Amino acid sequence: MVKIQPFQVEQWMDRLETTPGVLNIAETCAASVSVDDLVQLCKDKNAPGPLSLSTKLTYGAIRGSEKLRQRVASLFDRESEASTLPAENVIITQGAITANYLLFYTLVGPGDHVICVYPTYQQLYSVPESLGAEVSLWKLKAENDYIPDVSELEGLVKTNTKMIVINNPNNPTGSTTPKSVLEKIIAFAKQRDIIVFADEVYNPLYHSLPDGQTAPPSVLALGYEKTVASGSMSKAYSLAGIRLGWVASRDKSIIEAVAVARDYTSISVSQLDDQVASYALSEPVLRPLLQRNLALARSNLALVSAFVEKYKSVCSWVKPTAGTTALVQFKKKGVIVDDPSFVLDLLEKTKVLFMPASPCFGSGHDFKGYVRLGYVCETEVLKEGLARLGNYIEQNLL
Repeated sequence: MVKIQPFQVEQWMDRLETTPGVLNIAETCAASVSVDDLVQLCKDKNAPGPLSLSTKLTYGAIRGSEKLRQRVASLFDRESEASTLPAENVIITQGAITANYLLFYTLVGPGDHVICVYPTYQQLYSVPESLGAEVSLWKLKAENDYIPDVSELEGLVKTNTKMIVINNPNNPTGSTTPKSVLEKIIAFAKQRDIIVFADEVYNPLYHSLPDGQTAPPSVLALGYEKTVASGSMSKAYSLAGIRLGWVASRDKSIIEAVAVARDYTSISVSQLDDQVASYALSEPVLRPLLQRNLALARSNLALVSAFVEKYKSVCSWVKPTAGTTALVQFKKKGVIVDDPSFVLDLLEKTKVLFMPASPCFGSGHDFKGYVRLGYVCETEVLKEGLARLGNYIEQNLL
């Protein structure tokens, strides 16, 4: 029997996010939209609607409709200095979580070594470990703004290293790995024939980059064939409810291997989900949808930044530059709080929900006192959550 570590952040979310009256500022999706919202956002009022109700609901296209795969491929083409990514180099999956699992299941196993950035979504290191691979954690540091230090790869790599796993933008820190660093990672991997896999579910929400810094491209845009990227409609595109993601690679053999493994799981995605995603990624909808989410991220991050500054004797952070999440550390009279107890007490007294970082994103004493905050929710939810948190701080932590 395969043994796998409990998926802590998902178990915490599953247990607590349905608490009656909860103000969920642990959610990591940009504020969700409805199908009606997508239609309202569409700039072409003559465009066909998102759903064809006359379509027979067969399994549909097993790898995803040609229209959707072309539109996903075009997301990479917009930022690519390499050749156009063919639609056949994309497989549509039930969320990025399935894309990630299929990729690991296909490519790594006993005898392989994987290097994975840390902290990150637990799936990215726990799944390869459960499949028998050895995993080395590439630890991101607050003093380096949670940007990977490529000089450390030399001390992590082994003769059997099969894959380097990154997450850009990063969950939970909200950090950005800039293009210059990505290029160094690619160069290191290319020299050793190592696959580079990037979980890019928060791409392209690069909303608060320093002056002069441009949004980094996908790893698929950097000219190395053995690159793989996953993405989804959940985070940057506000459509978690359709459960649709993808895996894409410059290496067609990787895509074919994933397709073979995928036959044993979900076979295909829902035709309804495929149609809604295709509509959301059409040009008249995609641009205003991303403009909405980028603006929401910037305005909400300003609220959190002002809050952290107001209570700087109690909380500290590295301000995010991208994505929808932030890591914030809390102290009580100079002493770091026990974050799981803090989260549960805050929820009980205020109905405000965070995720505790030490069990969900760390091991041992890593990230003690930190919580993950999801700030790209509806602004009114965030404002009310921060107001209640402020009252809690004044009554319990000062």
